[in-house]
Amino acid sequence: MDTAGTRRRTGTIAARARTAALLCTAAALAVASVPVANAAGPGPGSAPAPVPAPLVVVDCFEEPQVRPEEYLLACGDGNNRLVGLRWHTWGPGTARATGTDMVNDCRPNCAAGRFRPYPVQVTLSHPQPWPDQPGTHRFTKIRLVYPGAAPEPVPHDVSYKLVY
Repeated sequence: MDTAGTRRRTGTIAARARTAALLCTAAALAVASVPVANAAGPGPGSAPAPVPAPLVVVDCFEEPQVRPEEYLLACGDGNNRLVGLRWHTWGPGTARATGTDMVNDCRPNCAAGRFRPYPVQVTLSHPQPWPDQPGTHRFTKIRLVYPGAAPEPVPHDVSYKLVY
């Protein structure tokens, strides 16, 4: 057998292998793009799966917020605000963030008080349909966990009902 003939056959085999690999890849992509019927799911002509409702937290002004960077806790006087919120999860049942709770110490009174920072872990939960916005769900509970000092007289782990 001559070496030129061997090189031609080897080159032809390599070219065929590349072509076969490309065809297999193309076939796999084609199959992957074809919808597959779910044996346990609805049959032809049935309605598509429902789209989950948007999930929000409602602020003091009754505006929907998604992953807000700030959230006012004391709507009446503005003396308690979550700032620098970094959301790690958002929905469908809970949302979790870390940030800082800026609380007015109200010493000697709230008008003359200073805002003090408290690192905090925030969890939103208990989503419910929002009557003011049909098709939207809002979180109805907030939990604050202070890993260090908590603002007096607040405990290190406290939950509130969100009323807006």
